[in-house]
Amino acid sequence: MTEKMQTLLRDSAAARWTALILIALMMFFAYMFVDVMSPLQSLIEGARGWTPNVFGTYAASEYILNVCGFLILAGIILDKCGVRFTGTLSASLMVAGAAIKYIAISDWFQATAFNEWLNSFWVALPGNAKLACLGFMIFGCGCEMAGITVSRAIAKWFEGKEMALAMGLEMAIARLGVFAVLSLSPFLADKFGTAEQGNVVVPIAFCTVLLLIGLINFIVFTFMDRKLDHQLGKGSETANEEDQFKFSDIKYIFSSKMFWLIALLCVLYYSAIFPFQRYATNFLESTLSIPSTEAANIFRWFPILAMILTPFLGSFIDFKGKGASMLMYGALIMIVCHLSYAFLLPMYPHKWFALLITVVLGVSFSLVPAALWPSVPKVIDGKILGSAYALIFWIQNIGLCFVPKIIGNVLNATNPGVAEAREAAMAAGDVLPAYDYTVPMIIFASFGVVAFLLGIWLKREDIRKGYGLELPNVKK
Repeated sequence: MTEKMQTLLRDSAAARWTALILIALMMFFAYMFVDVMSPLQSLIEGARGWTPNVFGTYAASEYILNVCGFLILAGIILDKCGVRFTGTLSASLMVAGAAIKYIAISDWFQATAFNEWLNSFWVALPGNAKLACLGFMIFGCGCEMAGITVSRAIAKWFEGKEMALAMGLEMAIARLGVFAVLSLSPFLADKFGTAEQGNVVVPIAFCTVLLLIGLINFIVFTFMDRKLDHQLGKGSETANEEDQFKFSDIKYIFSSKMFWLIALLCVLYYSAIFPFQRYATNFLESTLSIPSTEAANIFRWFPILAMILTPFLGSFIDFKGKGASMLMYGALIMIVCHLSYAFLLPMYPHKWFALLITVVLGVSFSLVPAALWPSVPKVIDGKILGSAYALIFWIQNIGLCFVPKIIGNVLNATNPGVAEAREAAMAAGDVLPAYDYTVPMIIFASFGVVAFLLGIWLKREDIRKGYGLELPNVKK
């Protein structure tokens, strides 16, 4: 009888991996939508009149509401209401935000009175961009809320088991979305566009439908999660009073030095990755003098090694450890790659060389996340784990909000007159002048330098205090 009571749904390998696939597919579709516009920068520049400043503002808008406090609220909602409610809410927000962005970019919206009204104020930003930013803000709230929910769900379903492997596989599946959309987005734009210009609307519509499918997937997961809670003896996810989250518990997170080291390393590292993704296609297009479709096809390989290596690295951490060391190595590789983009690629503008740097950058993107996220449960108590993830994501979003805008401004400032020349070239059907990305690449590399120093500090603290970041996750 006792043996039967101890057999939980998550003890079944088939059940816990099925649960992982359901929630990972939601993030796969979310990552597709995040970068659906990344390879279309030149296209939307001509079709909707967006300058690099406008594109930078749009890219930053995904994180604005999160930075203003929504992510902190999301963490509290997660700890108070549980995985099922929070995940369903986050997936619904993503669908709603995507639908608004689709409306903003659609052809018919351009001729509406509402668009004219939006054009009438803050003229630095076109009306369609204002509405697209609003939609992207709402989507961003849902996407980041989903990110912390998925991390909490995996920690719950893989407790004492292959947690780092599961988190690595979830990240790999999500990054497959980046790989897919960087090729699919320009393909759909060309397929449904005219001979003169691609169609920027179709890729967004396609990814919006996929987000709806992701919502359905998560709803299926909620039935499995409810059954697990019943087996754990919980009528709800927050039934045990002594384990319930209290707002005052947040002080234990803020007072943790390890939390701050992880959070700061996270924001610096990801600020050199995700904002770069927004500009990577145009960077390669400008540096190699190739069409945007070809540039997107090169950069789409960025997540491939990360996608392949992350699960293996996660499994290595589960059974061998060395998580803190991996954080340092990942930051170091990123520094080398961004400096290579800045100085070596312009000297040797070959596509094979660009592909090599891009793939190696993917190695960095496998090392850091594989080690970072499984480290948090080792330094933070389980009942406030959702809030800890939320606060890390909130700090990360501060960087992700401001860095794209900073890069857009720097790109304009270091390329005087190029935006205007590109606009004139588009109107005349001439070859577009290229942007010089040297300074933005140096900025990205500098983030990596500070992240590397924080990684050294983190490892020293782990050695001194014995948090176990270098130890395996699987309990024997």
